[in-house]
Amino acid sequence: MALDPKIAARLKRNPDGLVPAIAQQHDTGEVLMLAWMNDEALHRTLTTGRATYWSRSRGEFWVKGDTSGHVQHVRSVALDCDGDTILIKVDQTGAACHTGDRTCFDAGSLELPLG
Repeated sequence: MALDPKIAARLKRNPDGLVPAIAQQHDTGEVLMLAWMNDEALHRTLTTGRATYWSRSRGEFWVKGDTSGHVQHVRSVALDCDGDTILIKVDQTGAACHTGDRTCFDAGSLELPLG
């Protein structure tokens, strides 16, 4: 089966056929990670309820948590107004980041100029 044509028509993909996907904890709003999806990864996510991404480095699909046990159970999926970013609200089990951290965005804030 393929991605619903109505959804596929809304997507604006990069030259590699990918769309960035932001994973967010559904109940707290915490931004967990950014990964990439193609049409098939989005289709699998929508039909299985498990976040499925395309690994650019490995050139294959990966279901978050299949090897680590840090599963993302999908609560909702939305496209932004331009169709070029996917927001996946999940119930995250364990770490979302490959480093073992809860979120990929906890390495510290960048300094802003005073003013």
